[in-house]
Amino acid sequence: MAAVPKRRISKSRRNKRRTHYKLEVPQFVECPQCHELMLPHRVCKSCGYYDGRNVMAEAK
Repeated sequence: MAAVPKRRISKSRRNKRRTHYKLEVPQFVECPQCHELMLPHRVCKSCGYYDGRNVMAEAK
């Protein structure tokens, strides 16, 4: 036998659970090398630097 819910979940309880199912606006920081906007803790897409080091070839 399959599991059966003990009682019906009300609309308000269901909706309260879903309040965290949302998109978040990405936070951008300025690259210290080229001053372009980039996502924090990631390689800069325009210059290829991360943590003061060039980790990929110059992106063109």
